[in-house]
Parts: sequence; C-alpha cells; structure tokens
Amino acid sequence: MVHLLLAVIYLSFIGLGLPDSLLGAAWPSMYEGLAVPVSCAGIVSMLISGCTIVSSLFSDHLVRSLGPGRVTALSVGTTAAALFGFASSRTFASICFWAVPYGLGAGSVDAVLNNFVALHYETRHMNWLHCFWGVGATLGPYVMGLCLAQGLGWPGGYHAVGLIQVALTALLVLSLPLWRNGSDGTPRVHEDDAAPPAGLRDLFRLPGARRALAAFFCYCSLEHVTGLWGSSYMVMVKGLTADRAASLIGLFYFGITAGRFASGFLSTRFDDRTMIRMGQALALTGVLVLPLAGGLVPLRVGFVLIGLGCAPIYPSLLHRTPERFGAVASQAMMGLQMACAYLGSTLSPVLTGWVAGRFGIAPYPFLLLAFALLMTGMTEGENRRTTVPRPLSTDTATNDRIGPGAS
Repeated sequence: MVHLLLAVIYLSFIGLGLPDSLLGAAWPSMYEGLAVPVSCAGIVSMLISGCTIVSSLFSDHLVRSLGPGRVTALSVGTTAAALFGFASSRTFASICFWAVPYGLGAGSVDAVLNNFVALHYETRHMNWLHCFWGVGATLGPYVMGLCLAQGLGWPGGYHAVGLIQVALTALLVLSLPLWRNGSDGTPRVHEDDAAPPAGLRDLFRLPGARRALAAFFCYCSLEHVTGLWGSSYMVMVKGLTADRAASLIGLFYFGITAGRFASGFLSTRFDDRTMIRMGQALALTGVLVLPLAGGLVPLRVGFVLIGLGCAPIYPSLLHRTPERFGAVASQAMMGLQMACAYLGSTLSPVLTGWVAGRFGIAPYPFLLLAFALLMTGMTEGENRRTTVPRPLSTDTATNDRIGPGAS
C-alpha cells in the first residue's frame, strides 16, 4: 500500500508540472488570434499566480474538511476543467476567466502533496518528486509543440494535457482508500488532526516563521529570476547570440532536474540542514562566476552550478516544515510558505525587469547574489535557534515514514 500510494503521488507531481509550462510554450501562437499584445501574457500569468497564492493559504482548511486525497483529486479535476476552458477560449477575456480555476487548482494540490510527503516520507522522496515535477514541466511544451506541428493549434495542446489531467483525476479517485488509511495502513484520525487550524496571525508568531517565509520568497526569486532573465543577460552583456543564450540557460534547468535526482541519493546520508547548506554554497559559487565569466565555458559552469545548488534547497526546506513547526501547524504553515514562494516567483522577475529598464541588465548577477545571500542568512539564522523541535516520530521500524500523529 505504501509503495502504491507513493506511485500515485509521483504521477501527481508529473501532472502538476505539465500545465505549468504550457502558457509560455503556447503564447506565441495564442496572442495574435486573441487580438492582444504579446505583453498580455503577464496578465494571465499574474491571475494564475494570484489564485495559486489564495488556494495555498486555504489548503489547511480544505484538508481538514475533505482530507488530502479528496483535495488532491478535486484540485487536479479543477485544473483539467480549466485546461478544457483554455482550449475552447477564443477571446482574451475567456482566457482570463479560466485562469482563475487554473490557479486555484494548482495551489491546493501543490501545498497538500508537499505537506503529505513531508509528514510521511523521507527527504529523498521529496527530492525525487520535485524532479518528477521537472519531467512534467519538460513534457508540457513538448506536447504543445507536437500538437502545433500536427496542425491542431494551441487549443489542441491544452486539450491533450487536459485529457491527461482527467485520467490522473480518475486515478486519484480510485486511490482514495489509500489516502484514508494513511501511508502505512494505519488510521488517519489523530489527536493533532482534531486541533483547530491556526490563523495567519498565529502562524506568523511561530518561532522562526518569518525567517522561513523569507527564505521561501528568496529561493523562488533566485530560481525564477535566473531562468527568466539569464538569456537576456548573456545577449546584452556577454554578447552571445539569442539561440546560444537560450541553449545555455537550458543548462540551469538541467542542473535543477539532475541535481534533484542526485539529491535523492545524497539525502540518505545528509540531513535537510546539510543539504540546504550544500545547495546554497553551490548556488552562491555559480552566481559569483557569472560576472567574472569571459567565455562560454565559465557561463556554462555558472548556470549549471546555480541549478545544482537550487536543486536540494526547495525540497529540503519543504521537508523540514513538520519538524520545524509541528504536525498541528504543518499544513497551514506549508500553505503559507507556498504562498510566499509564489509571491517571490511573481514579484521578483517584475522587479528585475524594472531594474533592467532603468539601469540595464548588467546588475542581474548582483540581484541573484542578493537573493542567495538573504536566503542563506534566513536559514542560518534559523539554524542558530536554541530551541530544538520535538521529532515527529521515534518509530524506526519504517524507513520511509515519519509518524503522522506526533508533533
């Protein structure tokens, strides 16, 4: 049962990644037919991100009412409906309308799955699951490109991914008994689960909460600013051609995906704190290489190092949540952390664009350095806390599980 449920969660992470990269792949074919400027992609992206933040914040209430399995199935089903809505849209207003359930579905499933895995499974699974998200995010543009090449247009791409989401929803509905019984076959009703959820004000008052939220904001700022503005930096500052710059920035995403696969093995020997520190050291080294790079090889090394460094940080930060804040507040805190992460990925690229418009793109590596240093400062400040949280479980009989009832 444990492995069957874990397989379902792995497939869910692939499904979670599939829609995330569709808009960017489809937009060059969409905006002219919708009769809007190319810049309107930012409006759709902001709507999706805003709704994702909202649903992340409400994930705790949803889980307490419906349970993680039902919330996951409902969220994926909502995303599937939104994808079919995109496929049938012929106006920009309709696209904006369907962007709302698109974001609401994505935020809930992300927060719920991350918390469930953090409560029940080891760090290696968290790393591999986020690696599988990268597989889905990679396949999304491929599916869209295949549909465009076959003359099905961008609606065909959204329709195809929507069908995949429907199949995943059906699988999740069939797997509901596994979720109800928990990851090890034990009852899912515990004393902690009956506790009332904490409000946002109470969450912010938890020891170390503000540092943790700032770390998530900075991490996602580092990742998204690196990916979005890296090609522009290489073209405008380093003098590369656009096609060469695009291929080099792909090394950053390769570093993240490969790094998370490798981190799954490394996490069997190192704890979350050590994995985060190793990742931050690699990312900082890569960032420092960029302004000093005078050729293609140093640029390759720099972006690969940033990707490899980013790889273990996010999964390890997520995995620490139950240990850091206890099982009672874990889901609520996970939702708040995810909201701050989405906020960073939404606002920081816009801030970087403003800086680029005012001062040029040359400060790009120094913005990355600021995000990396601030993130490191937040996590190290938390590591120096004298209060040691109680372990979630003392059960050593199962290596793949942390007891869900402990705090």
